[in-house]
Amino acid sequence: MSFWEYLGNQHQQLLADAYQHASAVFQCMVVATVLGVLIGIVTYRREWSGSLATTTTSTILTIPSLAMIGLLIPIVGLGVPPTVIALTLYGLLPIVRNSIVGLRGVDPTLVDAATGIGMSRVMRLVRIELPLAWPPILTGIRVSTQMLMGIAAIAAYASGPGLGNVIFRGLASLGSKNALNQVLAGTLGIIVLALLFDAAYVLIGRLTIPRGIRA
Repeated sequence: MSFWEYLGNQHQQLLADAYQHASAVFQCMVVATVLGVLIGIVTYRREWSGSLATTTTSTILTIPSLAMIGLLIPIVGLGVPPTVIALTLYGLLPIVRNSIVGLRGVDPTLVDAATGIGMSRVMRLVRIELPLAWPPILTGIRVSTQMLMGIAAIAAYASGPGLGNVIFRGLASLGSKNALNQVLAGTLGIIVLALLFDAAYVLIGRLTIPRGIRA
């Protein structure tokens, strides 16, 4: 069976797996973004705390994904929970690092001016600092998403959702007539999803970042 014939026969299952894959990555990115930005807000003012946050999230990223999921299985079981926890943890580093860099890069004179007109700490953060730090934060989100697209395939090891199941089935049946088709379909599906997500982030950037800041 050719690759195109395989796609024609299995397109419904592949679309379902692709939807689960995209949904898992999207939901984990939402959680990682909220946590990562909050960590950045808490730690960016002091050099030691920013370094601690960056070092900690960097250390998490050095743990092999298969080992991370394997360690989580005895604690939270199979399926979605280990997938969500692992992907969220892996997605933190670029967001935390870029949040710290972006917030530290805000012109101090703008913050002083906002303080001078009576803005509170929270108002300065929401109306001045975070909007100006948004471009590097968005870049961190894009990097994290691209990483998680590939890492999410390992979730199949823990009976997690997504296109990794297609790839694992192909690898487990190497030598059969559709083994390579399965691996190729799963791999190309992840690449297409990554490109679609990145295109969406480009659009979000154009809609949310003023032209002057983009320049």
